[in-house]
Amino acid sequence: METYENNSVNEPENGNPKKNASPKGSSFLLYLHDIIYLLAVIVVLLLVFFRIVVVSGSSMKGTLVDGDYLLLVSNVLYRDPKQGDIVVISKDSFDNGAPIVKRVIATEGQVVDIDFSRGIVYVGDSLDDLKPLDEPYLSTPTTTQEGIQFPLTVKDGCIFVMGDNREGSKDSRDPVIGQIDNREVLGKVIFLLFPGTDKGHQSPDYSRIGAVS
Repeated sequence: METYENNSVNEPENGNPKKNASPKGSSFLLYLHDIIYLLAVIVVLLLVFFRIVVVSGSSMKGTLVDGDYLLLVSNVLYRDPKQGDIVVISKDSFDNGAPIVKRVIATEGQVVDIDFSRGIVYVGDSLDDLKPLDEPYLSTPTTTQEGIQFPLTVKDGCIFVMGDNREGSKDSRDPVIGQIDNREVLGKVIFLLFPGTDKGHQSPDYSRIGAVS
């Protein structure tokens, strides 16, 4: 007795089995769909975790110039500012909350004092622990007093910031800005994407592209 496997095929009139061919171009459309989906995910991640800002002004001159394009780690990830970090902040009391770039000089609980006659900034964990801050990034010494009285202790959940161009920076020395609540920090600058021209006063220096510190 002969037996047969129960495999069925559709046989057209000419006797050749039909093949279930994919519609022409469907593979390309699926590939394109995957690419678009991947790009959308990347864009969302960039928008949530990173930001791009452009420097406006000269308060960080010596480190950054007007027109520099900067990449930030946003405050979604950056929640613990450290002394020396370059951050972008938004203070409603200054320039209607427009983003400004400054350097973290001291964090919560630290004491800040400034000898304006000598242009030296002191930071410590207490008045008895004050030490001159090593600031190789400065373009000018700190000789301008803007209204805040020193020494001061940085409040809980706040930071004290200044620009690297001390004689051309509105910062935590000014009562209009004062200490910065950590919630007012938009992110930390990590990379210079494209160099600015300082309002046309210099040609772009592409050697500056890279990590910012």
